[in-house]
Amino acid sequence: MSAAEFLLSAMLAFMFWKKGLHRRFPAMAAYLAMRVVANPVLSLLLLGRSGQLSHSRQFMIDCWQGYFFTWWAVNVASAILLYFICMEVFRNALSAMPGLQKLGVVIFRWAALVSFIVTISSVPFAHRGVLIIPDISIPLMRSVSLLELCLLAFLCLSMNALRLSVRDMAFGISLGFGVMATNDFVNMVLISRYTSLTAPMQFVYEGVILVSLATWVIYCALPEPARKPMVVPVNSTIYRWNEIASALGHTGTQVAVPQPANSFFLTDVENVVEKVLSRNLKRRESES
Repeated sequence: MSAAEFLLSAMLAFMFWKKGLHRRFPAMAAYLAMRVVANPVLSLLLLGRSGQLSHSRQFMIDCWQGYFFTWWAVNVASAILLYFICMEVFRNALSAMPGLQKLGVVIFRWAALVSFIVTISSVPFAHRGVLIIPDISIPLMRSVSLLELCLLAFLCLSMNALRLSVRDMAFGISLGFGVMATNDFVNMVLISRYTSLTAPMQFVYEGVILVSLATWVIYCALPEPARKPMVVPVNSTIYRWNEIASALGHTGTQVAVPQPANSFFLTDVENVVEKVLSRNLKRRESES
């Protein structure tokens, strides 16, 4: 199954570049390239760790250390790339609404920052040394998985409003990562942290990954339909929100607006002055 995953990843990366999708989704292209390179390296290190390449104890220890650091380095790099992939999919889905796209990207960045702060602050720091790497990597991957599921839910709920087709590559990428994120959460709940690679749930986990990769291969193989233009009434809510979001952050031309005089205050002053003048006149008349 690991060999099938490598072959599907290599096929997907080749089709992705051949179709020119790497210019549209550069972070996704980097993610696929990392999978193609990391899969055989991790498989060789795993074989060396199990003693199938050499029976030398020192060689097995070195392979185990290399597998440990490579595995977690790939996980952290995947979490970072997945954030940028979500940004690419979001921008592509909202390309017809530049105002909402700009506002959504700002909210996206703040949500990612808050998620990162919560992830780091929730790390128990119970382990010392290199064992702290999994304590940081697992919550980070979990927060990114939540972001993937939220993005998929957003696209499913707004497909009609955004004129987004199910066969659109942006939706296909989000669908694949949503399935992978669900697979990760189920895997975390049903199996322990340290388990055998031959456990039944490991085969189910790997099978879902193969299904996700095969889904992306199908999306790359099939012709992508042209994006339908968004035609909305002028008084529609989504158009008004897009205009409001477009105006945010733009100062434009500044105009000096004259402030109206406070007529009520001036009237009171005039009345007071008249009363004083009339009182003075009456006093002078009485004195004369």
